[in-house]
Parts: sequence; C-alpha cells; structure tokens
Amino acid sequence: MASWNVRLSGVDERLFLALLSRRRPWMDRLMRAVTVLAEPPVIIAIALVLASGALPGIAPVGLEALVVLTISHGMVQIIKRLAIRPRPRLPVGVQSIVQAPDRFSFPSGHATAALAVALPLVGVLSAGVTAVVLCLAVAVGVSRCYLGLHYPGDVVSGWGLATITWAVGHFAWFA
Repeated sequence: MASWNVRLSGVDERLFLALLSRRRPWMDRLMRAVTVLAEPPVIIAIALVLASGALPGIAPVGLEALVVLTISHGMVQIIKRLAIRPRPRLPVGVQSIVQAPDRFSFPSGHATAALAVALPLVGVLSAGVTAVVLCLAVAVGVSRCYLGLHYPGDVVSGWGLATITWAVGHFAWFA
C-alpha cells in the first residue's frame, strides 16, 4: 500500500511542477479570475440565485445545486481535517500568485464547489451553455493547480466528490 501511495504522490508532484513551469503573465490573470468563480461568497450567491427562481425554469435544479453544494462542502471540510494533506510547496524561484485560504489541500473545495453547482444544470441548459458551464467548472479546478494551491489529485478528488454527491442526491431525491 505504501508503494502505491508513493507512486501516486510522485505522479501528482510531477504534474503539479509541469503546470507551474508553464505559467505566463496573461494566464496568471486568467486563472486568478477563474478561481474566483468558486470562492465561497461567489459560488453561494450563484447557487442562491439559481434556487431563487430568478431565472425561469431553473429553480428546481438551482435548489438541487444548493443542496449538492452544501452537502459536498460539508464533506470536503471533514475530509480535509481527516486527511491533513498540506498544501504543495512551491519550488525555489516560483512565487505564490494567491494566498491559500487554509493549510489543508485534500480535496480541493473550489473544484468540488464549481462542479457541485454545474452538474445539476446539465439537464436543463442547452448543449452549448452546458459545455460552457462544465468547462468553467473544470477550469476552476485547473486554476487551483496552476495557482500552486493544490496537487492535481486534490482537484480530481474534489471533482469525484462533487460527482458522487450530485449522483446520489439526483437519483435518490431529485429524480
């Protein structure tokens, strides 16, 4: 089991460093802007607007998004405190672009939140809008690695947590 964990950590570290090595000033600005979409005040506001009925026909899935966001966020906080994986250490010469919100890395709460709100919308939006929403959710996760806040495994785990939370909730209560 230990060798599996070491190999997985090695892959995670190599992917993280490869992404950091591709930083560009214009991408720094873009990734800072994208990551804000899943900051707690922003993602909660988005979910509340969707659930409020402000957009015709979206309220039921908005409520679903709000529920999935709430449950998955609670799970993220529990897992972070059980796993206690520290944030990645940036290599010498690589500057931090944004401040980490806490000391825990696994799983990525931003990646989880973005997908938790995006997935319920899949069935009610047009194909083009759905593609944009899902791409933005994925971009939030990528931004967390690019900014040096998470390893790729943290982000993929967050996406998995959001997907499982949505699937269980959707098929058990909302279908």
